[in-house]
Amino acid sequence: MQTKTILTLDDIKKIAAGAETEAKLNKWNVTIAIVDDGGHLLWLQRMDGAAPISSHIAPAKARTAALGRRESKVYEDIINNGRYSFMTAPTLEGMLEGGVPIIVNDQCVGAVGVSGVKSNEDVQIAKAGITALGV
Repeated sequence: MQTKTILTLDDIKKIAAGAETEAKLNKWNVTIAIVDDGGHLLWLQRMDGAAPISSHIAPAKARTAALGRRESKVYEDIINNGRYSFMTAPTLEGMLEGGVPIIVNDQCVGAVGVSGVKSNEDVQIAKAGITALGV
């Protein structure tokens, strides 16, 4: 049997706080979503002023990053490079930049998805949250 690392509520709170701090420092109103390795929502935080649609987009980006074990931008690039049929991939809805997997000991334990500003800024916020975890 293998041992599986999982995110605890304390871990999730650290990630959320780090992401929120980064967003506030830059005056970005976003939605932050954190999912487990199966893409199940563990945390959703819509900051004041964030667009309502971002509460749907952020979890989709996170789910895509967790299930694919890679940044959601990979899928956006595949589609933008002409493989349009990839848009029909089952269960993947957030194929936009802004979802980042959380890797601990070479194992994907979940992902962070952010929506509300430019895609590269969404990634910056997500990565700040993951960095706050200290892994």
